[in-house]
Amino acid sequence: MKISSIIFDLDGVIVSTDEYHYQAWKQISDQEEIYFDREINERLRGVSRMESLDIILSHSDKSYSENEKRLLAQRKNDIYCELLNKLSPDDILPGVIDLLLSLKARNIKVAIGSSSKNTPFILKQIGLTSNFDAIADGNSIKNSKPDPEVFLLAAKMLGIPPVECAVIEDAQAGIDAAKAAGMKAVGIGSAANCLNADMKLSDLTNLDIDQLLEVNEFRS
Repeated sequence: MKISSIIFDLDGVIVSTDEYHYQAWKQISDQEEIYFDREINERLRGVSRMESLDIILSHSDKSYSENEKRLLAQRKNDIYCELLNKLSPDDILPGVIDLLLSLKARNIKVAIGSSSKNTPFILKQIGLTSNFDAIADGNSIKNSKPDPEVFLLAAKMLGIPPVECAVIEDAQAGIDAAKAAGMKAVGIGSAANCLNADMKLSDLTNLDIDQLLEVNEFRS
């Protein structure tokens, strides 16, 4: 069966805001006197804001109420959103524009499947909002990856059966979500190390689009 739609994760696939996430969480951690480094930050890749906060707070001896957690998460997001103002089309990752143009030329539908609630703002900043046929994000789902909800929603919005969708992800949680949704999974960056990824690439410049679209069982 041929692939007829591609669902892209946003952060780490279309654009990288990893450094902004790190800086925001680092500020919160320092204010709370909680140890936080880039290794811990890697564990937050593809994870929701509240789940990320729980990972960070696990390094603290203090117990936090649900209200305190919500306030911390909001503070982090305020810092992060301020940093996002620096984003521009120059921050689009290598291979993205060429891939989107190639898919459009082949009449392949494309969507965003991201757990981030900041997805609309990020796409606006980099000028790609109109390039996608559907946008499923953290504003329209209840369960974050590795739950498949966001990818299933994207497929539904596209009107494409999950089995005809391929997902491009940079995180283990996203690869797991794609497989749980019954979709093919392309792991790039750190996700190229995921054993259950169907294709494994360093970045999108190395993607064989014919293999992606024409082969039912991908070879990594």
